[in-house]
Amino acid sequence: MKEFLVNINNVSKQFEKEARAALQGITASIPKGEIVGLAGPDGSGKTTLIRLIAGLLLPTQGTITIGDYDTIKNASFVHHLIGYMPQKFGLYEDLTVLQNLNLYADLRGVTGEEKSQVFNKLLFFTGLQPFIDRLAKALSGGMKQKLGLACALLKKPALLLLDEPSVGVDPLSRRELWKMVHELLEEGISVVWSTAYLDEAEKCDTVLLLNDGKLLYNGSPSTLCKNVQGRVFKITDISRNRRNLLTQVLNQDNVMDGIIQGHDVRVVLKESSTLSIEKFLSEFDPKAKLVADSPRFEDAFIDILGGGPGGFSALAESLPKIEAKQDVIIEAKGLTKRFGSFTAADDITLSIRPGEIFGLLGPNGAGKTTTFKMMCGLLKPTHGSASVNGVDLQKAPGEARGHIGYMAQKFSLYDTLSLLQNLEFFAGIYNLTGKQKKKAIDQMIDIFNFKSYVNDTAHILPLGFKQRLALSCAVMHHPAVLFLDEPTSGVDPITRREFWNHINGLVRRGVTIMVTTHFMDEAENCDRIALVYRSKIIRTGTPDSLKEAAKTLDNPTPTLEDAFIQIIQQYDMTNAK
Repeated sequence: MKEFLVNINNVSKQFEKEARAALQGITASIPKGEIVGLAGPDGSGKTTLIRLIAGLLLPTQGTITIGDYDTIKNASFVHHLIGYMPQKFGLYEDLTVLQNLNLYADLRGVTGEEKSQVFNKLLFFTGLQPFIDRLAKALSGGMKQKLGLACALLKKPALLLLDEPSVGVDPLSRRELWKMVHELLEEGISVVWSTAYLDEAEKCDTVLLLNDGKLLYNGSPSTLCKNVQGRVFKITDISRNRRNLLTQVLNQDNVMDGIIQGHDVRVVLKESSTLSIEKFLSEFDPKAKLVADSPRFEDAFIDILGGGPGGFSALAESLPKIEAKQDVIIEAKGLTKRFGSFTAADDITLSIRPGEIFGLLGPNGAGKTTTFKMMCGLLKPTHGSASVNGVDLQKAPGEARGHIGYMAQKFSLYDTLSLLQNLEFFAGIYNLTGKQKKKAIDQMIDIFNFKSYVNDTAHILPLGFKQRLALSCAVMHHPAVLFLDEPTSGVDPITRREFWNHINGLVRRGVTIMVTTHFMDEAENCDRIALVYRSKIIRTGTPDSLKEAAKTLDNPTPTLEDAFIQIIQQYDMTNAK
């Protein structure tokens, strides 16, 4: 019989000036020595629940106990029992790794010989020993998360609270974090892991699924997956455009969700009957086949939330069709960028065809964003050249940028301006004036449902709306080329599907897209992928060709994430000889 460490009893949280409660009547228990996943869309209440468990917030109603201690009445005892890693990097970026550890050790009362032993153990555990003198702000995303984890573990906790620790972290670092947390379980530490990656939630012992502040599900991931058993299929042998097929199939009455998976399209039906979709395929693409597939936790997640957003993109429909005038629309020749003795991008050469989605994948710090910025004209290369729509970015930067829309990795709009002021500012940057400017702004407000937020400053917008605002500012001038640097980092799967409806729709209108992402299921949407590692492109191919190259006897059906990691490991082995 399970022994429970945390008991949450009828907990609600109402913030002032908020019409809807952040949490409503949550009752759940967290077992000792297990990992509990906390999943749900943006704004569902995940962070609020973690902060309540940590004693950082007071519940409006209900109680939470950790062991025998109430988080309100016995707050000082509770703080000794927990380790907490917040959603945003909570350390001091102008301090080194070692200085951050020293500061947190002092705060936790870890001194003398105990401090020395704990430091040695944690630096070895996280692999941060070679980087103790590096400033935190100079660390890669994965290394920052490892430092945050080390600071949370300075005093061995009974309960470790991790609020989306893998957001913005590459697949290799995510696996390392996951392995580290499993080692902690062996020491008897209980873990609550809030996540936007549902493949992570699927690995948890128990999942708490939140939506609109309510607990929709509390149990094992495998049990929830049974809800969609017999309703998950892949459409294979597609002879027509798979993006058009996805859009059409998502509009079928019996289809609840669908995504592109390499050359195939994966769908989840509302009912197990396949008659309607088979009829659709017989008319749309008679060569296509419908093949049963195994359900995943993400399928069950979308199902319990009532389905995905469909396939229609009002954004794509609002834009004019772009006709290609040349065979190559984005080209890089020998792009190299050095910062002092450090080479951030080394001899990057690639060409992208019109109407193509080209993915740039790689670990944190590999050189993806540097390459992106050079190809957008935001960063001057040390050597090499880049052109967009036939215009050289060095010789005619102003003209070239007129063809480009750019959505940065981190929210790059103006936090102190309102949503409307951001739209007006970027419309001005792109030389939109008069009626044309007003029409573009009104379109973006209507398409992205901004009406309730137009006067809100950007910094208080929910994350999903921040990302929508960034995308709208990037496309309002109807660019031929769109650069998207991790456009869906941190947002929930339903919002990600909405974004990819827009992206696939834009491509159907002739827009060419270059994208970076750490979500490997998103990368399946790409026509081709370049894998960047140690500042170089080490492999280029379609998603399916990369998976094919990663097949082994032990893993005959590798995922794109498996291929990503294997290609990097093979490169390291080859270059170590």
